[in-house]
Amino acid sequence: MGDPPRARRTRPWSRGGPHRALAGVAVFKGSFDVAQAERLLWRAGFGPRRGEAEALARLGLDGAVHALTFPGDEAFVGPAPKDEKGRQLAPYDAWGHDHLWWLDRMVRTSRPLVERMALVWHDWFATSNSGVDSQHLMLNQNQLFREHGLGSFPELLLDVTRDPAMLLWLNGSDNSKFSPNENYAREMMELFTLGAGRGYGEQDVRQNARALTGFRNDWKNGAGNVNFRYDSGYHDPGTKAIFGKRGAWSWKDSCRLCVTHPDHPSFFVDKLWSYFIPTAPDAATQRALQQVYVGGGRKIRPLVTAILKHPSLHEGPRMVKSPTVFNAGLLRRLGRGSDSLLAFQRDLEARGLADRVLVHVWSEFGRRAQENGSGGTDHGAAGIGFLLGTRVRGTMVGEFPGLKTGLDQNGNLTATSDFRGVYAALLEQWLGTDASVVLPGIDAFARPGLVR
Repeated sequence: MGDPPRARRTRPWSRGGPHRALAGVAVFKGSFDVAQAERLLWRAGFGPRRGEAEALARLGLDGAVHALTFPGDEAFVGPAPKDEKGRQLAPYDAWGHDHLWWLDRMVRTSRPLVERMALVWHDWFATSNSGVDSQHLMLNQNQLFREHGLGSFPELLLDVTRDPAMLLWLNGSDNSKFSPNENYAREMMELFTLGAGRGYGEQDVRQNARALTGFRNDWKNGAGNVNFRYDSGYHDPGTKAIFGKRGAWSWKDSCRLCVTHPDHPSFFVDKLWSYFIPTAPDAATQRALQQVYVGGGRKIRPLVTAILKHPSLHEGPRMVKSPTVFNAGLLRRLGRGSDSLLAFQRDLEARGLADRVLVHVWSEFGRRAQENGSGGTDHGAAGIGFLLGTRVRGTMVGEFPGLKTGLDQNGNLTATSDFRGVYAALLEQWLGTDASVVLPGIDAFARPGLVR
């Protein structure tokens, strides 16, 4: 199949006038120089391409934020990636191509905030193909996040509630008046709109599940889950009491009751803020941002605008980059797509040299996870390495350390495989050399199996 559907042109991102000051919310008044532009591009996208931070700095803070939040039509930079046979990616069908397709969008996009918001909502609503089992449905949901990422949150919640990937992920299409399922009703309140234990109880969860009944789908051999629909015959039409309000509530009423709950604005502001700034807003900022959100009709773009201009983003502490953001940013900075090493390998094969060349790539000296004052990262104590070649075993050596448990007291990633053992393995398995002659004392280090 071809690429996933493009965003509908009936709802373009480019509409809207210049940003105006948002009453009651502080705005950064310092010098918006290249370092500040780099930080903004990392927080509101995937880092700068060469020359991008300089160009953004020349716009000033207001102009820079406007360029990010009203970016115009997409114009990808650079060639699209190919698979190992030189064909276009098949994100709907080929295993792993869905991930590569999205990574490529992050790397080549001219609308970084649009893709970053798609990543935010993917995390916020927390679905996975491990439970959905359909790359097609997951990519359709991904496009939904891209289209609604800076629009109305109530509309986004409505669309997510009836989205086939979400209906499968949280059992929405198994929820009927004959057998209510509470999964989505609970997560809607706990994770999506109110926060754990804030403004609701178990009775609200049960009653909300009744309001959400009615969605169904069919199973078709060879096609999987199909024909997602709302069937009023499976909906519980009785009176429900949600948040102390009684009515014959439907699934749309369920969404409305959650986003108009008094505890929703504070939850929404805090959670959205946390994707851009690592420290919580103070009470005055929280109240002002709630006014921006509610007063603006619960639209996302005005709130994101206020956050991107806030002094806490530009003057506050550094922020840890997620692995997705870090790797996409690295490729953007290098100006390379997600298939550059593969292209090199295919060139070796075409020249008949593939069996004679083994590529060993290190991530410089390793990098610290936390962002430094200029929006970059400092040298660390551990890094990742890759081997590429026709005789590479293709296995993982060591363990991924993680950002919570794998950092040492200096904030460095902790090595889980010693580089000396890797060097010894390459000397012996690839070059056929006695490693102890080249590296005295190397016998103390285990050699991983790297080469076939």
